[in-house]
This record gives sequence, structure tokens and C-alpha cells, in this order.
Amino acid sequence: MDIKDVATWELLQKKMTWEQLKCIHNKRILDFGSGHGITASHFAVDNEVVAIEPNEKMLCDRFTENDYTQIKGDVKELKNFKDESFDVILCHNVLEYTHERKEIITEFSRILKKNGYLSILKHNRAGRVMQMMVLLNNFEHANELLEGKSGHAQQFGTINYYEDSDILEWSDKLRIEKILGMKAFWDLQQNQEIQKDKTWQEQMLKIELKVSELEAYKAIAFFHHVILRKN
Repeated sequence: MDIKDVATWELLQKKMTWEQLKCIHNKRILDFGSGHGITASHFAVDNEVVAIEPNEKMLCDRFTENDYTQIKGDVKELKNFKDESFDVILCHNVLEYTHERKEIITEFSRILKKNGYLSILKHNRAGRVMQMMVLLNNFEHANELLEGKSGHAQQFGTINYYEDSDILEWSDKLRIEKILGMKAFWDLQQNQEIQKDKTWQEQMLKIELKVSELEAYKAIAFFHHVILRKN
């Protein structure tokens, strides 16, 4: 797989995440649910990265530009690591699609070093409601989401929404360092041609990063980037 094959919206999200985590250097990192390995490869430039992914197809097409250790597996693989094995753990767009969230977070808390970082990317329900209303005219699903029901992703199945604060209920060893908004504006632009323009992308990325810490825009962003630290 080549970077040019990555959907523009996905690449924007990854670039935002990388910028928000740009202070990570010379660390031991676990990328849990690494997908095609784009982020694992990115951080492997100057970090030791271990990636875990269960999807065989994604592993066949994974990025290998930079060297990192790839493991095929799921939550069971976490039990193979010793206590306090990693400086940083990345878990991006994973927890919505599993019922083992408490077990995963408990294991993260065990294998993360004291004062280490846990980076979680997750769906924001309010942003999803806005997507249903503004982009898809799906009043029925918007109402279901407002009533607290689950969503659905074509590629990954049921989206089991959870709140940012729920993570703290799954482990008492973590505290939230910051919450950042992700994609407040991007998907609201329906001109598909302009989205291909590199200058437009650069300007969009710049403004998205600027508003990612502002509460008003964070509230309606499609995703949240929750950064936690181990006590």
C-alpha cells in the first residue's frame, strides 16, 4: 500500500494526530489496532514501535517504509508484555468496535510505564449526529443516536459509542491530560474536487489544528483525541 492510496480524509486525520503527538521521540510505543500500519511506520522513524492488528487483509497491505514489529492478534497479545513495557500506547478508532474495552484499558494501564501516555481516538456522538443531519439527511439515525443507541460503520460494523470520561471508569491508574477535537469542518465541505487540492488541504489542516483545543468546536467535532497519562 502507498500513501497515495490513503483516502484524503483519513490522511488529514492522521496528520492531525501526528502533529498533536509530535513530542514523541526515542520512546517505546505500542500501536494497538494498527490497521495498515501508517501510524506505526510514521512513529518508527525515531521510536521503537510494536504494532498489533487482527485483520489479515490489512496486514497484507501494511506500510513498511520504516521498521517496526508487527504482531497479528488482539487483546490476548497484551498479556504477553511485562508490566510497564511501553512509554506510549496508541489506540486509534478501536474501542468502539469491541466489547472488551475494560479488559483492554486495564491491560494498557498495566503495561504502560508510570507517567506514560495513552492516546485514544474515538467517535464523538454529537459530531456523528451532525453528520447524519447535515450530510446524510438521516433523521431516523440522528434520533437513535440522540436516544443513546449504537451506530454502524460500513467497514467495521457496530459503533458502540462511549464518553471520554468512561475511560477513567475502566482504570483508576489513568488521568485525562487533554481532549482535542478532530475534524470539526472537513467533512462538512461537500465539494469533492476542492478536497483534492493540496493548498486547500494544508489550509484546512492548519485551521483544524487551531480549533482542536477550543471547547465550542471540540463539542461538535466528528472525533475526539483523548490523551491520558498514567498516574
